[in-house]
Amino acid sequence: MKYLIVGLGNIGPEYADNRHNIGFMVLDELAKQENAKFSMLKLAYYTEVSFKGRMLHLIKPTTYMNLSGKAVSYWMKELKIPIENVLVIVDDLAIPFGAIKLKPKGSPAGHNGLKSIEGLLGSNEYSRIKFGISDHFPKGRQADYVLSGFDQDEIPDLPALIERSIAIIKSFVTVGAELTMTNFNNLKLSK
Repeated sequence: MKYLIVGLGNIGPEYADNRHNIGFMVLDELAKQENAKFSMLKLAYYTEVSFKGRMLHLIKPTTYMNLSGKAVSYWMKELKIPIENVLVIVDDLAIPFGAIKLKPKGSPAGHNGLKSIEGLLGSNEYSRIKFGISDHFPKGRQADYVLSGFDQDEIPDLPALIERSIAIIKSFVTVGAELTMTNFNNLKLSK
């Protein structure tokens, strides 16, 4: 079984630790734990890891957020991965920080990376991990907010939340979306 695991973000050091790059952060940590190294390939940084007999093809698109669909579409075709085996990790303003939800499909809800993926795939039938980043920004300042770093009081919680995201990825590829949602979607950050 092959899976395409997509971490959304923007390339470049100026974006490295911002909220919009949580998808990159999750895949970087997963690759580190598995001693895998990303290589710059067509439209994405790419690596692969094996988990319980499944091959996880990890990509971090190099197209910038708004064109993420180009990389997802290319790698799905290149690796012959069906849409039900695609999992996208994305930041979500509508979910409070500390909450992470797996959704088996859905609308892009204003997220430009998801809009691009849906537009190029012609479908929203792919799963996504929605990593809550809250919406504490003044009206009209959404772009500045998602492109800024996490708050000082959020940073200590990031490692545990990234670890939970990795656990969700591993659950998704072994037991599927429904059971993973049951096991993870209502977990709260324990302090």
